[in-house]
Amino acid sequence: MSDIEPVDLEKSAPEDRETEGPLDDSEANPVRPYIDLGGVKVLPREGLHLRLEIEEESQRVVAVALDYAGSTVQVQPFAAPRSSGLWHEIRAQIADQVAAQGGRSSERDGVFGPELVAEMPVVGAAPGETRIARFVGVDGPRWFLRGVISGEAAVNPEAASAVEDLFRSIVVVRGSVPMPPRDLIPLTMPPTPAAPGA
Repeated sequence: MSDIEPVDLEKSAPEDRETEGPLDDSEANPVRPYIDLGGVKVLPREGLHLRLEIEEESQRVVAVALDYAGSTVQVQPFAAPRSSGLWHEIRAQIADQVAAQGGRSSERDGVFGPELVAEMPVVGAAPGETRIARFVGVDGPRWFLRGVISGEAAVNPEAASAVEDLFRSIVVVRGSVPMPPRDLIPLTMPPTPAAPGA
């Protein structure tokens, strides 16, 4: 593939996305007990730990990290155009960022379509020490969901299958508010049950 390819604006998603996920809020089963994080809903499962990544300056939630099966998948939902996708363009930008940080990346076909496998130097570790991360993306109706998979699922097919299933179970809540493409769909803390006596 030595020819430079034009940027592909096609949507990139598994053929069965509308039934198998990641789902749009309008496609999800309303009676399932999702954890509501604003822009995404996550189905609780045994062994799943959820962490919210918060930007220090603005104190806003910028990503959801799901720790599961010896792995982590960090997810971020973005607004996207109705008719075209973002993943092909964003993937090229991630590859550039990885290279700028001294890492290497290669593209391969994964369960969600094209994905990027990056090998990054570990900051502060011994020279030559690297970590592997998989960047996956799915274009949905008016949204784009990005996942960064690290840990066991980046290198072990069995662990990968469990984490891919988790990523597929995510529901994206785009909402009806107009948003520029690539804007992060707002994420929120899950509602906490009221404390006794509150």
